[in-house]
Amino acid sequence: MYDKLSGEKKGIVGVGSALMDLLVFEDDAFLKGISDIKGGMTLVDGSFAEGVLEKVTSEVTVVPGGAACNTIVGVGRLNGAATFVGKRGRDSYGEHFEQDLKQNGVTPDLVMSDTPTGRVLSVITPDAQRSMFTYLGAASELAPEEISPETFAGAAIVLIEGYLVFNQALMTKALASAKEAGALVAMDLASFTVVEEALSFIKEEVIPAVDILIANEDEARAFTGLSDEAAALDEMSRCADVAVLKLGSRGSRIAVDGTVTEVAPVSGGTIVDTTGAGDLWAAGFLYGMVMGYSAETCGNIASACGYEVCCVTGADIPEAGWARIRNTLPAS
Repeated sequence: MYDKLSGEKKGIVGVGSALMDLLVFEDDAFLKGISDIKGGMTLVDGSFAEGVLEKVTSEVTVVPGGAACNTIVGVGRLNGAATFVGKRGRDSYGEHFEQDLKQNGVTPDLVMSDTPTGRVLSVITPDAQRSMFTYLGAASELAPEEISPETFAGAAIVLIEGYLVFNQALMTKALASAKEAGALVAMDLASFTVVEEALSFIKEEVIPAVDILIANEDEARAFTGLSDEAAALDEMSRCADVAVLKLGSRGSRIAVDGTVTEVAPVSGGTIVDTTGAGDLWAAGFLYGMVMGYSAETCGNIASACGYEVCCVTGADIPEAGWARIRNTLPAS
């Protein structure tokens, strides 16, 4: 699909926040009692997260998370060459996080910290929408000097987590190191709230280094200022060689070199939780890119990944789901 990916390198390296996801199912009234924002991501301190946990009425599900981590775990489960770069605490959450990476075929490249491992409280409402409240903890301490071109040796694509715009020095160093290593840079805009808060930095400092730009409709609207989806994708394609507009249950659109490919969604089951849907979509898409598949095939793999994760709680697709996804892959 993309001639700049031709070569021996097949690795996909993700740089992002090492976080544990704490998932709870609550109604809209509960959410309204703790925040005026539904959907998106809000940064909070550790005491806020603990205070909310004391009020929850549902069981708390604990799974490793973080946007780039979810994507890289998906690449690993597809048997791709996957590495995750981040920072964790010297605690049980951090040990759980690292072991989970290894079990999912991901090479951990983690810096240690005495600060607690970060975590995300995801409140999932009956409409399957999730509102995320993030305490970054150790993840926020990953420093520019802990990233170098050697970090990305063997990488065809480096995925820079959109949330890193809140650490501008780290984001700038990661972009420069990825380029120096000869990798393409992919960025998922992550959340419309992130885009709104850091729009100038994203447009002026980040986008010039991005080769693959991925967004859902809310993020695309915040980034471009355009409500018309076709116009928003066109504007995104002026910013990156590959532009993707994820449309949830309506599928996706992929723009490459002026050609737009419409990708149908996968459907049929009951949608339980949208946590990780965009992240796993990106996993299938980036994996397909390094394998040299067409835009349509990349999109179909991505749709299968995004669909399967919506059928379970959290971003951990069970093996039966991965088996169905692998059945969508072209014969080697």
